Amino acid sequence: MILLAFDYGTRKIGVASGNALIGTASPLPALPCKNEQPDWQQMAALLDEWRPERVVVGLPLNMDGSESHSSERARKFARRIQGRFGLKVYMVDERLSTREARERTATRGPDPKVDSMAAVVIAEGYLNGAEPVMP
Repeated sequence: MILLAFDYGTRKIGVASGNALIGTASPLPALPCKNEQPDWQQMAALLDEWRPERVVVGLPLNMDGSESHSSERARKFARRIQGRFGLKVYMVDERLSTREARERTATRGPDPKVDSMAAVVIAEGYLNGAEPVMP
């Protein structure tokens, strides 16, 4: 099973592909956003190229597990993917994914590599049995 994972942000969206058969994920180029929205044509091309069986979007939660304004934005992004493309979308807790991505890439400042590595962390969480929630 092929999946695509997304780390939604208002400036860019990290992207990773995952393979459930071998349990791995790899970063793909991050997608830029304009006015907090992705280029939906670019998103359509990505989904058409990969033809994922699952789409996973990171759900940014506060450390106490409560939702934030970012959580609602990510949920809205997930619902739009589901509505526009008719794909089943799952969300997984992405707490500390950016921190882990910075450690893996040895990057401190803003960098598209970090966003896509965070999407890798999200994909790996899903593949390793993280409890998915619906958008």
